[in-house]
Amino acid sequence: MTDQIKKDSGVYKIFRERRSKQTIANNPIKVEKAHAKGKLTAQERMAALFDNGKYEETDPWIRNRCVQFDLYKKDVENEGVITGFGQIFERKVCAFSHDVFVMGASLGEAQGIKICRTIELAMKAGIPIVGLNDASGARIQEGVAGLHGYCSVFGQTSIASGWVPQISIILGTCAGGAAYSSALTDFLIMVNPIGKMFITGPAVIKSVTGEDVTFDQLGGSQVHGSVTGLVHFVVDSESEAMDLARILLTFLPSNSKELPPVYQNSDPITRRAPEIVDIIPENQNKGFDMKEIIRSVVDHGDFLEIQEKFAMNMIIGFARIDGRTVGIVGNRPKVLAGCIDNNAAWKAARFVRFCDSFNIPLITFADCPGYLPGLSQEYNGIIRNGSKMLFAYSEATVPKITVVVRKDYGGAYSAMCGKGVGADVVLAFPTAEIAVMGAEGAANIVFKHEIEKAEDKQEKRIEMIEKYRDEFLNPYRAAEYGIVDDIIEPSELREKLAMHLDILKDKNIWSPYKKHSNIPL
Repeated sequence: MTDQIKKDSGVYKIFRERRSKQTIANNPIKVEKAHAKGKLTAQERMAALFDNGKYEETDPWIRNRCVQFDLYKKDVENEGVITGFGQIFERKVCAFSHDVFVMGASLGEAQGIKICRTIELAMKAGIPIVGLNDASGARIQEGVAGLHGYCSVFGQTSIASGWVPQISIILGTCAGGAAYSSALTDFLIMVNPIGKMFITGPAVIKSVTGEDVTFDQLGGSQVHGSVTGLVHFVVDSESEAMDLARILLTFLPSNSKELPPVYQNSDPITRRAPEIVDIIPENQNKGFDMKEIIRSVVDHGDFLEIQEKFAMNMIIGFARIDGRTVGIVGNRPKVLAGCIDNNAAWKAARFVRFCDSFNIPLITFADCPGYLPGLSQEYNGIIRNGSKMLFAYSEATVPKITVVVRKDYGGAYSAMCGKGVGADVVLAFPTAEIAVMGAEGAANIVFKHEIEKAEDKQEKRIEMIEKYRDEFLNPYRAAEYGIVDDIIEPSELREKLAMHLDILKDKNIWSPYKKHSNIPL
């Protein structure tokens, strides 16, 4: 009997038929259903993520064993998820993709096993994992097995955190456990308008609280992109989401034992940036966009901003200097004068901790009059949230460079990575003002008696304000105390950053033994 006859008979024929059924492309009804809703199929999404559309599927045969509702007798195909691994820009990556057309991609025991095995494989191999999420939550028919499945996914995702980068792409309605499992990852990309995330849907909310809400009001891209800050990026198509995830991974190492990849750089580190002087207004109370300064000094002006529409008074994102990844944190004086509020504080703190986890040097651009005052800020926990920034910077062991652009007052001095919380290098522009507070407030306190005794109190107050400004609102006193390492020409910033990053690239400091720190969450 020839090999061809063998392949066409018995066990081989059964195998090929069963394997063929697992390929969504061989099910035109499902493909049409997905495309009619403006979505790609689970397999098309995997193909769009990986180089040349190629990936190796894992665990395609796992099935549920639920006897309730005779579920085990039904053809539940891929159990609502496809798992596998491939390459992104020639680097290995694991991924899983929900198939929402199989019982709403609800998670039962089998799906939980498939996703957990994928996370475990990523941890063993030391490679990133990307979740393509479009799921309705736990599978009700499987009861506690579904609950345990999600519980296990939560556990594995948390264990993987800080070891391998984890990205979630929200490609549909993710409810309950699907929302939590995504929120546990490092970065979330949501596709507008199909992406949604919430714990309980509108119907449940209506029955419990009587509120009428839409899916978009509850958990659409506008909500999570600008109100809750849960989502780091909002895009308008699935293809854009895949491209963004691929680009994001180029800034990151495969795991926390590696350094981020270094790319060939054609932008000279000696390039001057004379435009910085013109970007900074002469009037210290006038706002400007710090992103202009950031783009002027990074390679080719390429800056990948994160959480762009959330807490817009704080800027975070990735860039490169001399081909090496850096994490950028900066105040944005044109929004709330650059003050740090509750949202800005935890936004920055979480990003700093991510960069520290994955060996990404931090560059901080400071222009901040302090924490935002007010009852609402105090009641919503500005002390707790503000301390997260202090903790995150203090704990970080990666190279830390701070650039004081203008104001660096009071608590902002510490929050924006001052020397005392471990900045390796603090550079200041001649426009820098490092002080306990601004001149107006300080003069009222320091020169209180002189002002009260004066015949013309207002004139004396103006005189004392100018005296304080001349004496203290500059970078020179801080430089004399050694808490500023150098005062530089703004146009030379790119070269200075590149040189300091190079000397610090092998930074190694001692830390006391501990199981883990206790950040004020």
